[in-house]
Amino acid sequence: MKQDHASPGGLVGDAFASLGWDVSELVVVPESRYHSPDVPVAFPSAAGFDALVFFGAAWSVYDTATIGTWIGDEIAFARSAVALGVPVLGICFGGQMLATALGGSVSPAPAPEIGWLSLSTSAPDFIEPGPWFSWHFDRFTVPPGAETLARTPVADQAFTLGRALGLQFHPEVNGDVLETWVATGGEAQLAEAGLDVPSLLAQTGRLSGAAAVRAAALIRWFVTDVARRPTAPLAPLAVPPGPPPGRPPTGDATVLTPAR
Repeated sequence: MKQDHASPGGLVGDAFASLGWDVSELVVVPESRYHSPDVPVAFPSAAGFDALVFFGAAWSVYDTATIGTWIGDEIAFARSAVALGVPVLGICFGGQMLATALGGSVSPAPAPEIGWLSLSTSAPDFIEPGPWFSWHFDRFTVPPGAETLARTPVADQAFTLGRALGLQFHPEVNGDVLETWVATGGEAQLAEAGLDVPSLLAQTGRLSGAAAVRAAALIRWFVTDVARRPTAPLAPLAVPPGPPPGRPPTGDATVLTPAR
């Protein structure tokens, strides 16, 4: 499930394909509406999928003034998938949406994170310490009953609940993915934050090979372990908070935390 046209499947798509999965894509916001994303969306039945992956976005889950009503429909779609026992993976915005769908919440993080981060992980065989790529202003509160598997000082980075896996970081990122984000508004954001785009792209090129190995291990674990767990009961939805007064809602971040 691509929230927009600027969300390549990258290393995650490659990992599913290498395991023999047929990958189909649904784009929520077409390219022509990227700057006015409040579009009507008809989500399909979750029963038609063996698994669902929800990718990131440049917006905030709680910013309905910008993205409109489709986020509520997407949350309902994710809840229906969980109720049917369809395995679900959420990445960044998708992880925040999934946390919301399972009874958690989303709010602005105390500090943004972007760049290659090392994580503290309780499941190092499947979610390695990294580095993993991150780009976000918001963070999720894990749903009731979920197990937190990885974190940084700023935010929880991974949780599991039944057949659902929510991630705050971006395991899909390689050079092509990052170049797409830079070309669709990221370059201006990075420049405004005083960050050097060529250096970040070069670093990503150096780290992409090892990142592909980590992403493949994570997706293999999702398919062979998480996807086969008992279905978790659905908790009631929490009311998602908005941004604090005076701060506009944003989805992705502009502060670099490098890892070598």
